[in-house]
Amino acid sequence: MISLKNIDLKGEIIGGITTFLSMAYIIIVNPKILEIAGIPFEGAMIATILTASIFTILMGLYTDRPFAIAPYMGENAFIAYTVVKGLGYSWQTALGAIFISGILFVLITLSGIRKKLAEDIPPSLKIAFAVGIGLFLTFIGLNDIGIVKLGVEGAPVHIGNLRDIKVLLGIFSFFLMVFLLIKRIKGFILISIITTTILAILFGLIPIPKDFISFNFDLSSTFLKLDIKGALTWGFVSIILTIFIMDFVDTMGTLIALGYQANLVDEKGNLPEIEKPMLVDAIATVFGAILGTTTSGVFIESATGIKEGARKGLSSIVVGFLFLISIFFTPLYKIVPSFSYGPALVVVGMFMFENIRHFKFSDYSETIPSFITIILMSFTYNIGIGMTAGFLTYIIIKLFSGKIRDITPTMWFLGFLSLIFYVFYPY
Repeated sequence: MISLKNIDLKGEIIGGITTFLSMAYIIIVNPKILEIAGIPFEGAMIATILTASIFTILMGLYTDRPFAIAPYMGENAFIAYTVVKGLGYSWQTALGAIFISGILFVLITLSGIRKKLAEDIPPSLKIAFAVGIGLFLTFIGLNDIGIVKLGVEGAPVHIGNLRDIKVLLGIFSFFLMVFLLIKRIKGFILISIITTTILAILFGLIPIPKDFISFNFDLSSTFLKLDIKGALTWGFVSIILTIFIMDFVDTMGTLIALGYQANLVDEKGNLPEIEKPMLVDAIATVFGAILGTTTSGVFIESATGIKEGARKGLSSIVVGFLFLISIFFTPLYKIVPSFSYGPALVVVGMFMFENIRHFKFSDYSETIPSFITIILMSFTYNIGIGMTAGFLTYIIIKLFSGKIRDITPTMWFLGFLSLIFYVFYPY
């Protein structure tokens, strides 16, 4: 439960505000992606806000950890582009599959299985999760700024247009951020985001909203629209399995990475009482599907608030409260541009990359699986792909190295799940 003893009140509040600003894009981006699947925008937006608000507050109260929850990026795109657009299923049936996977998560979390699986992962892979997610965040941030853009066949990415004023403002935001960091100014990320947003308004790059307050709270288009019966068919087994594994590895990797960032892990790289945030995450997925949004879980953007001093559940309560009141002020949050908060992801990615110093580079049977995990997280733009590839590579390398005793029953199980993931994944 939440405790107010030995708490840095200023750090918690600034950290909470920073985390919110870093992930507030989800209010608009998630319903925009779900709209592609046919889910009504307004309903999906209210569902997104309520899920993030209620369960981030619950995270703070129940776990006393600085972790924020919201619908996952990646999982929403999987539902929109693969399940609905690609395979032709209805969005109602897709939400039914998410509900079922959430129930499964609740059951394996309460049974203790989920905690056991997380704790038995080799330390080298846990470090790789933190480093890989840091690199992944950096890649996202560079794209948000506009420094990295989509390329062409044979050269999939290339440098953005440095003559573009938006890119230049993003670069300015980055250097302002690191300058304030070097000067040890509290709230350096938040100050940079707000400053760059104001400059964007002055340059006429983003409009001043006509309305500052919105009272559109209609959830009727998505609430209880899930089709559970339709998801309980053989044709949907592979989709439920894919959703389950994606959420399982994403949450586990994110929690471990954030634990390293906040210095909350023990000497074995385990996050104490990890089952608590896992339970909140699982319940959030169940109720998110009921409200009308896709798989929810702990957001890696929580690392931005952690860097600003968030260490306790109070920061999560601040984030949840800001999400709650954002339901009235969505016109304001809509104007914060990606090139304003993108540099925050780059800076946080740098801090998470520091964990690479814990690697034992002399043991290639540990280093190679970790390397595969790190690079595939970014180069496939999917945390789950990197983690499952790491599990499989670990087993294969250990077998080739004659170190079969290093493969624990947990790793055999995770390797089996990963293999199923790649067999049934709707490419």
